[in-house]
Amino acid sequence: MRSTLRVLAGVLCFALLAFAHGARAQLVLSSADDSHELWPHVRLLGDPSRALDPEKAIAAREHFVRPGGAYATLGMGKEIVWLRIPVSIGPGGEGTWFLDIDYALLHQVDIFMVRDGKADRHVKVGNGLPFESRPLRGRTHAVPLEFAPEGTTELLLRVDTFGAKLLPMTLSRLPAFHARALGEQLLQGALGGLALFLILYSLTQWVSMREDLYLKYALLVVCSATFSVHFFGIGEMYIWTDNAWFQTHMAGVSALMAAAATALFIEDALAGDLHPWLRQGLRGVAIVHVVASVAHGFDMIDIRVVAVLMTTTGLAPSLMGLPGALARARRGDEVGAWFMLAWVGYFIASAIMVGVVRGVVDASFWTLHSFQIGATLDMLVFLRIASLRTAARHRAAQRAAQERDTLHSLAHSDPLTGLLNRRGFDEALLTALERAAPERAVALYVLDLDGFKGINDRFGHDVGDQLLRVVAQRLRGSVRSGDGVARIGGDEFVIIASGFTHESQARDLGLKVLDSFHSPFVFDNQNLRMSVTIGYALAPTDSWKGSELLKAADAAMYAGKQEGKDRLLRIVR
Repeated sequence: MRSTLRVLAGVLCFALLAFAHGARAQLVLSSADDSHELWPHVRLLGDPSRALDPEKAIAAREHFVRPGGAYATLGMGKEIVWLRIPVSIGPGGEGTWFLDIDYALLHQVDIFMVRDGKADRHVKVGNGLPFESRPLRGRTHAVPLEFAPEGTTELLLRVDTFGAKLLPMTLSRLPAFHARALGEQLLQGALGGLALFLILYSLTQWVSMREDLYLKYALLVVCSATFSVHFFGIGEMYIWTDNAWFQTHMAGVSALMAAAATALFIEDALAGDLHPWLRQGLRGVAIVHVVASVAHGFDMIDIRVVAVLMTTTGLAPSLMGLPGALARARRGDEVGAWFMLAWVGYFIASAIMVGVVRGVVDASFWTLHSFQIGATLDMLVFLRIASLRTAARHRAAQRAAQERDTLHSLAHSDPLTGLLNRRGFDEALLTALERAAPERAVALYVLDLDGFKGINDRFGHDVGDQLLRVVAQRLRGSVRSGDGVARIGGDEFVIIASGFTHESQARDLGLKVLDSFHSPFVFDNQNLRMSVTIGYALAPTDSWKGSELLKAADAAMYAGKQEGKDRLLRIVR
């Protein structure tokens, strides 16, 4: 008796489970919900021989099974598949519903409405058909369907596509359908606008700075954005409508070219930290992807080969650039850290997308958008890397300029006083004479300190050197900002002044310098008095040549010494 009860209990449990399973398998339309995910209700039948027609598929109803893989994806299989979705109409469930297959890259899907065991409506959708023939001219494959309140209804779909069979399907009322469609359009518009801005910005940077890194970055953004535009149906809807080549090849071509651009960008951005063999390897990877892109464009390889390449060599640029990024990160360089962040995001996004395409990861909103989100993150991070690299090069150029200026200053400056030395004086005089004219005269003053030797002998060379430094400061303070001051001997100085319209202006400046020496020189508790004798000459009045001008000014200075020192003199010929 107990055994009989156990059997009856088992049968009852089995019947209840079967009933619950059947209830879940059947979609119930009612006024309670305005949108339904269809994949939980899908039953699947493969058609490898392509022999089934709707009647045979309907007759083979018992052979349909629940999909065994990930949610809403059947991977990359070549065979045709049939999907059956039983539908029952509950209270308020009759009327128009919209079937939406939210994956643009399906070649052809035949949709049949089956009533009472017979297919009484047939609609074709897919990007292998003219865009104008779509029941709803949008980026996805959507069809309005009418459901009657009586009878039994099934949806029967025949899916024939070259690439991945991604089938995120919904059945919605019009408001829910519109809301979802508009939300996706807004998202794609925002991401597309961002990509366009990044392209224009990088091209502008390339034109203004001639940094090839920005050109490679622009190529990367163009290819990544093109892949997303194609993947989500925006290209077919707005850009290359009804272009069969674009529909068939753009996903593969853009993905391969994006990988090539990534390799070139990494090679350039990490050039100083990569072994030459790795740099050559990155260029080789770029060439392989460009060749594969051309081969795919000419139908020499199909999308399945492209998928294999992208899941193998597509990851090579990141792996080959890793040593350079690690080297920079260890030095505390931001570029290395940003590269690591970009690659973590890229690997995660790529792994998710590959899993969806191969049928091992559920096809949901987030997984279908994972690659686009990862690519957008990479675009922003790579822009940051490009800007950091540009800033680093700018700083290096500034350091080089400063070092060059420092070396130039050392080569043209007197180490004791910081004034121009003989070489600096020669260059400054040559420049001034090139601009000289009768209305823009150049004055050359030769100055010799009166009694400096006695001070040097009395107080020592240290005091003499300090005195020369103070003299240099006083000379700088006595002349104009654009005038040149040089020390060309032990206690002999010269001044180059330009732009005089009258000889009296040159004399006034000389007298100002002469008068500046009438105040005592005070330093290190020393209070010293010392005068100066100045001789000067004018160009072009006295000569056009620097050597003759210096000779004339020097002769005037010696004449001043002979006349009693502490004076300004010009010898007029």
